[in-house]
Amino acid sequence: MRLKDKVAVVTGGAKGIGEEIAKAFAVEGAKVIAVDMGEMTYEAENVEFYQLNVTDVSGCQKFFDEMIEKYQHIDILVNNAGITRDSMTRKMTDEQWNLVLDVNLKGVFNLVRHIGPQMEANGGGSIINISSVVGVYGNIGQANYAATKAGVIGLTMTWAKEFARKGVPVRVNAIAPGYVMTDILKTVPQDLLDKFASMTMLKRLGQPEEIARVALFLASDDSSYITGQTIQADGGMRL
Repeated sequence: MRLKDKVAVVTGGAKGIGEEIAKAFAVEGAKVIAVDMGEMTYEAENVEFYQLNVTDVSGCQKFFDEMIEKYQHIDILVNNAGITRDSMTRKMTDEQWNLVLDVNLKGVFNLVRHIGPQMEANGGGSIINISSVVGVYGNIGQANYAATKAGVIGLTMTWAKEFARKGVPVRVNAIAPGYVMTDILKTVPQDLLDKFASMTMLKRLGQPEEIARVALFLASDDSSYITGQTIQADGGMRL
């Protein structure tokens, strides 16, 4: 019960990596609020659903106010909500660029601007930002996505300094997954999946629950002396 009596918010928590993180946290004793635009695809004890578009500034404020009124504190925040709108730069539209930046970067800021200071005032907490190896290495056809995921790493290091500057143990870390078998990859042809797997030292793709275990480590006191870091959970990926 590493997260006993903790309140955790997981964005993009309706399915995929967010679902596995929410369920892993709940098993370890946390009360989890799974935030998503889409409907929940599962049921789990101690996981409640809250429908929210993280790009909605007033909606994020309302969500925060309601959670504080209900639970008095938020101890863990996982910023997992994200989208892709891939295109080569010369063909990328303003809509594709702006939408990805709004969800993947502004959406992270919209919640941390409220929850980070609350953690600081409350005496501590853990913020976990889901980045990507694409934010570390870049990727052809994903200029918008790479920019946001690199930005998330910059925010992680900034907030690790900002929210702990008064000696309060608010820890902020990022996870940069490689290719993980979520719904997005299930539409990819097998020959490409095999190619992605061959690019890793472990010669396989990741599973959502493997990313969830990294998040659980960062959320718990097992990582009490780790902050400002980006953990690449990519099977030893070579780009």
